[in-house]
Amino acid sequence: MMAQATVAARRSPRGAAGRGRLGAAVLLLLPFFVLFAAFYLAPVAYAVYQSFLKVEREGTFGAPREVFGGFDQYARVFQDDAFLASFGRVLLFGIVQVPVMLGLALLFALLLDSGRLRFKRFFRLVFFVPYAVPGVIAAIIWGFLYSPSLSPFGWLTERIEFMSGSVILWSLANVTTWMFTGYNMLILYAALKAVPPELYEAARMDGAGAVRVAWSVKIPLVRPALVLTGVFSIIGTLQLFTEPQVFRSLTSAITSTYTPNLVVFGTSNIPNFHLAAAFSVVLALTTFALSFGFLKISQRGVQA
Repeated sequence: MMAQATVAARRSPRGAAGRGRLGAAVLLLLPFFVLFAAFYLAPVAYAVYQSFLKVEREGTFGAPREVFGGFDQYARVFQDDAFLASFGRVLLFGIVQVPVMLGLALLFALLLDSGRLRFKRFFRLVFFVPYAVPGVIAAIIWGFLYSPSLSPFGWLTERIEFMSGSVILWSLANVTTWMFTGYNMLILYAALKAVPPELYEAARMDGAGAVRVAWSVKIPLVRPALVLTGVFSIIGTLQLFTEPQVFRSLTSAITSTYTPNLVVFGTSNIPNFHLAAAFSVVLALTTFALSFGFLKISQRGVQA
């Protein structure tokens, strides 16, 4: 009897409708999964495969052939002083630039949500416009602004050499902060708009002022959005490429190994695709480890 009931349930219109919805969902998601596999999973898998190969020659002028090299390429990665130095450089960059950028983004979001700022739409557009500027164009604009002979702020650029070796890292940090503060601000502002207004009213009834409401109510409630922007910023920091690549044509302070992505780019142009693939895999794993570690630390802070 139980078996007959099960068969009847499967043949019922409700069961058929459920299978139909499942089939429709699979059909709608299939294009995404096909493109995701073709343009993300397949290149990643190919890069990992290439990183385990190496080129050998028979004699000095023998024909090159690819053979399995095991972890030889990864050993070269961790022996490459320029690559390790580039990692240290972007980590220093991120430790300073990311908190400054997210702090400004949070400040702007709180100002837009405060109810006391006039012309909100205008300022929201002004804060976001730099993100709409392509990275190459932004780097060129700031490169000219840093140049003493071209900048309209010559009195400043003559006193501070923004394109010198000791300052260039922070000049790059200024460019990325200018570009991405508005993007992060919109994420935080959207999170603030999703907070029920009753919470603010309750805090004001308890005697909390605007600053107290922002510190004790708004910021804790948008912490998940802050964590999200933090993860995005960590990933973006380790992928720093466009701005230093443009600045290379304007100053000798940036070398072909200034950031990890520049190392990968230069190595692939030698060409040494196998070593470049190993660099890329290590960079990807480091990005994952730092992002995951930041998430775990953030979760512990919330639980505490």
